[in-house]
Amino acid sequence: MHFSLLDRIDELVPQKSLTASKTPSMSEEYLLDHFPLFPVMPGVLMLESMYQAAAWLIRHDDDFSHSLVLLKEAKNIKYVGFVKPGQRLNVHVDLIKREENLSWFKAKGMVDDKVVVSGRLVLEHSNLADNESVKKATDQCIIRSLRMSFGNLYPQEPVELAR
Repeated sequence: MHFSLLDRIDELVPQKSLTASKTPSMSEEYLLDHFPLFPVMPGVLMLESMYQAAAWLIRHDDDFSHSLVLLKEAKNIKYVGFVKPGQRLNVHVDLIKREENLSWFKAKGMVDDKVVVSGRLVLEHSNLADNESVKKATDQCIIRSLRMSFGNLYPQEPVELAR
């Protein structure tokens, strides 16, 4: 993940849900262009924050066994508000269904008590080595990095980096 659209994980209920938050600030580069006179978090980044929250739940539940957790589908995405710099976007994802390498989520983002974005997400989880066994070391490197990032987002739960 090249940039995180979550500042922290506020609550994690294994195999069930995750709540996280993001407070955009004017120092974030994308706000300079979107929109210069009325800066708001772009809708695609609100969607990305919901995806990232769902991906962290999958990684946690699977004990970081997958290097890749990708957004496969975004359905019924509804944008009904803005996230301005300084406002806190609270993201909540509920795991609806889980299969071997797919997970279905209901997701929403709220500012104060008002839903500003909602939808359903399908995530696919796998490893690079599933297709090319020579990529196993790359998977391990990615997973170590993800464990460190998770520890920064959710320090309540220590993670082992050496796995």
